[in-house]
Amino acid sequence: MTQASATTQTTTATARAAAPRFRPPGLLRQVQMMVWRNLKHTRRQPEMLTDVTIQPIMFVLLFAFVFGGSIRTDSGSYREWLLPGIMAQTMAFASFIVASGLNMDLDKGVIDRFRSLPISRGSVLIGRSVYAIIHSSIGVFVMSMTGLAIGWRIRGGFGNAVLAFALLLLFGFAMIWFGILVGSALRSVEAVNGLMFTTIFPVTFLANTFAPTEAMAPWLRTVAEWNPISALVQAMRELWGNVPPAPPSAAWPLQHAVLVSVGWSLLITAVVAPLAIRAYVRRTAD
Repeated sequence: MTQASATTQTTTATARAAAPRFRPPGLLRQVQMMVWRNLKHTRRQPEMLTDVTIQPIMFVLLFAFVFGGSIRTDSGSYREWLLPGIMAQTMAFASFIVASGLNMDLDKGVIDRFRSLPISRGSVLIGRSVYAIIHSSIGVFVMSMTGLAIGWRIRGGFGNAVLAFALLLLFGFAMIWFGILVGSALRSVEAVNGLMFTTIFPVTFLANTFAPTEAMAPWLRTVAEWNPISALVQAMRELWGNVPPAPPSAAWPLQHAVLVSVGWSLLITAVVAPLAIRAYVRRTAD
């Protein structure tokens, strides 16, 4: 070995020893960066908030004042009866947000650029899911303020009120997995929007969200009362003190609304989450 070669190797070894080792940020930090990325997009494009600001106010006012005089409920106040249903619908549409956003990132190659970085693949999904919950929670807050302005009240105590909002977030988390599945499986934003609208929109109406189920045809009433959204809405109404507990003649899910709401959320997550992860991995595979 020549003296020049030995000197070069020594210099290289010294440089490697002196160079600091790069440590990629932890998963929590990665998720924070992904959430902040999505929040910055919203700040730069505030029109993205119209679905959780203007639209909830419009829905509450239209249903409360246009349909409120013609729909009879067991609570006497359609406005108090209405708010939990609209909140459940808004949280169901959290899947719409994550599906379209994820599909857009996949289509534009943003996810491919993320894969070139020393970050976890799961941080992208977690970050977008957290953002979807934040986005939908803004709509729930706006609807709560609007409901308070038109006469809606929480009468069930602080603990029950917190539990009702927790059930709402748990259901939103379950629906996000459905959004990840659709956003990963379909190839265009147009296809995602079409499929999500034709599935989520009818499901939110085929329930006790905006009208009582008692006047429905027997077979349709059975479908509506076993709808996961019906259990969630009934649980929120009872916990907030907007309606009395379901009578013995009601369907079993409505008589045990809190338990069934938790069960449906966990079941949806357990079934859809593995399918969503598999679809995302397959879509982002080399």
